[in-house]
Amino acid sequence: MSVRRPIALLVLENGAVFRGRSFGYETDALGEACFNTSMTGYQEILTDPSYCRQIVTLTYPMIGNYGVCQAEMESARIQAAGLVVKEYVAQPSNFNAERNLAEFLQEYRTPAMDGIDTRRLTLMLRKEGAMRSGLFVGRDYHPDMLEAVRQSPEMSGQDLASVVSARAAYNFGEQSGKKYRVAVLDFGVKTNILRMLDRAGFAVRVYPADIRWPELSAESPDAFFLSNGPGDPEPLQYAVETVRAIIDSRKPVFGICLGHQLIGLASGRHTFKLKFGHRGGNQPVKNQLTGQVEITSQNHGFAVAAEGEGGVRITHTNLNDQTVEGFRAEDRPIMSVQYHPEASPGPHDAAYLFDEFYQMVEQNAAS
Repeated sequence: MSVRRPIALLVLENGAVFRGRSFGYETDALGEACFNTSMTGYQEILTDPSYCRQIVTLTYPMIGNYGVCQAEMESARIQAAGLVVKEYVAQPSNFNAERNLAEFLQEYRTPAMDGIDTRRLTLMLRKEGAMRSGLFVGRDYHPDMLEAVRQSPEMSGQDLASVVSARAAYNFGEQSGKKYRVAVLDFGVKTNILRMLDRAGFAVRVYPADIRWPELSAESPDAFFLSNGPGDPEPLQYAVETVRAIIDSRKPVFGICLGHQLIGLASGRHTFKLKFGHRGGNQPVKNQLTGQVEITSQNHGFAVAAEGEGGVRITHTNLNDQTVEGFRAEDRPIMSVQYHPEASPGPHDAAYLFDEFYQMVEQNAAS
């Protein structure tokens, strides 16, 4: 016998209302409505800190098939504000499953809904852009819901890195026997990025987003890594100042996603908000250095302008909209990409970047 589930409403700031059924925690949530085109990876998406204060719609129609397992966590908890899918599967069919998706959502008090036309919602977000929204559970529509959505903060101007960052420094992975130490600035770092740095051969130490250069330089790391993270990069002026100091130190630095954007800002360029962002596991990016096209995983709502001052040159370009996807510097050991090479796109198209970073550190040490 099927269990009767509460009503759930998704209310967008343009006044659109989508009516479905709740399958997560029975609470309300506000956040930016966005969509992700990945066919798998719902657990990694939900636990990615880059989705802080976003209500994520998954375009793949059936979600929950393989359940949830601890090994696939990208952080300690669910970070997204809410989840919207077309059809939820309550009974997973996978030998790795430790519980179902609804139980996972309920543990972390995250609302979710299914039973709506996610294609219509996605087309609306593509046409009008990502927008503020609210997920309301257990009651019929009231105009107060739309008012709450319109009173909620926009994504532009929000420093969310300070919300998701570690509060104190910590070591990750094996420390002994490693030749080089990398300092990771945590703006919302994914666990698999730390694993990849560890596997590349680094002794990894993670620092809070707001660490200042004097304290960081006193640790004397061999290299720096700037992580992914949520929100608008431009309010993070404290981080931009630190990144400028890192660049001036001439020690190797590698940035991913928000880290890439901070390198752009520190190098004299500006960032801007994309209409609906790049979120999915099938984004084509051309490596301008090799001519190869990489299939990449992405999750970002802001991008770095192609026009700007010197210091770095564009090395990677998004083939869908020609936005900047990577930088290198000619005279300093700096590299960055907008996409997520640790997320197994392709599935290994972009994994070479961690090895290139290690080689950059080795060359810098030898010079």
